[in-house]
Amino acid sequence: MEFVELLKKAAEENKSIVCMGIDPVLERIPIKGKPVEDSLVEFYSQIIDAAKSENALPGAFKPNYAFFAQYGFPGLRALKKIISLIKETSVPLILDVKRADIGKTSKAYGKEIFEFWEADCATIQPYMGFDSVQPFIEWSELKGKGLYFLNRTSNKGAMDFQNLKTETGNSLYLEVSAKLVEWGANSNGNVGAVVGATSLQELESICSFFVKNSSLPVPLLIPGVGAQGGSALEVVEVLKKTGMPLELQRINSSSGINYAYEEEHSVDFAGAAVKAIKKLNAEIGFK
Repeated sequence: MEFVELLKKAAEENKSIVCMGIDPVLERIPIKGKPVEDSLVEFYSQIIDAAKSENALPGAFKPNYAFFAQYGFPGLRALKKIISLIKETSVPLILDVKRADIGKTSKAYGKEIFEFWEADCATIQPYMGFDSVQPFIEWSELKGKGLYFLNRTSNKGAMDFQNLKTETGNSLYLEVSAKLVEWGANSNGNVGAVVGATSLQELESICSFFVKNSSLPVPLLIPGVGAQGGSALEVVEVLKKTGMPLELQRINSSSGINYAYEEEHSVDFAGAAVKAIKKLNAEIGFK
């Protein structure tokens, strides 16, 4: 199944366009006295099981590779097991790796991401140009895999480069948007963009550009809601205003879901995570 079809199916079945980022921080995981691998797997398996039992699965899961790799092989083994749990849910799996390099290296990255990790989609950085992303584009065109290219990110330093004006008069992020339309022309709508919730003006500009210039839908992965200060409600208003199909967009929350138990001062970390998913669903209003 094409990634874009997985997005639509999951949104309809789970009534959610929430993406749950999976960013393990061992110090914040309230499972003590166990090896790293066991603690990580138990923490996320309980959250996933609770979401299943309460019919509150999100519209996507997004494990962040670096948060697992920081714990070495135990972390990576945990990632593999958590991915297996996610694959049982039929919820799209986005592996947040932000890869791209010279062609041969990107080809190796693609094999790792889509064959070893079995991801449905990956985050990719576009700034080395087409030859660096072509191997990923081929996965999208030939195998239906999804790609979210960094377009206008949610971090404060995004303005250092992404908002610079080019000789065309456009900001760099719009030049990237134009390239994504070009690169995704034969990918059946599987090529998308990472656009932060913290920059609503840029989000609106990018959405308007895609609606006007792409014959295919361009799914967005929208981080920055919650801990980074972005508003899901405001994001949805922009998406609706510009005519972006909501069922193909994903609004990400990571620590706000993972560690919701801290805000609730509760020992029920899984229940708190599910409540956070439901709360974000309600704020978004997708049904």
